[in-house]
Amino acid sequence: MFGSSTKGANAYANIGIETGVAAASPHKLVVMLFEGAMVAIASAIQHLQAGDVAQKGLAISKAISIIDNGLRASLDKSIGGEIALNLDALYEYMSSRLLIANLKNQVQVLEEVHQLLKGLKSAWEEINPATVNGSQPQTAVPTKAQAYDPLAPQAPSRLAKA
Repeated sequence: MFGSSTKGANAYANIGIETGVAAASPHKLVVMLFEGAMVAIASAIQHLQAGDVAQKGLAISKAISIIDNGLRASLDKSIGGEIALNLDALYEYMSSRLLIANLKNQVQVLEEVHQLLKGLKSAWEEINPATVNGSQPQTAVPTKAQAYDPLAPQAPSRLAKA
């Protein structure tokens, strides 16, 4: 009569995700992409181990899409230089490994890509431009490294008022 509680829970979760995306900084959006790809891979592993090949394939496709259309597409190779080129190659490697894992049902390959994403996510969180020295809000002019992060929010320049 009232529908399933699963549909309601999914709708609530989707609203939470949409709200989180709308309120997130560009830096946080990249963290969310890493998390989404990692969740999709973990889901693929569970489906593979349960013998649900169709759902495994959907989960791997979702992870590939996040990597290619989210993480890889957000790279600015003209500004990011060698780091952006290396990340592009790594994302391409991850996508091809996921394709192989899907075709050959290889859990170890899924775990390999999950670990690569986990390491990148951890490194990305370490360079959070919103904090300096751990938890202090950033008030200074961005460093040269931060200026090359196309997704990092830029602090207003004190010189602009002069």
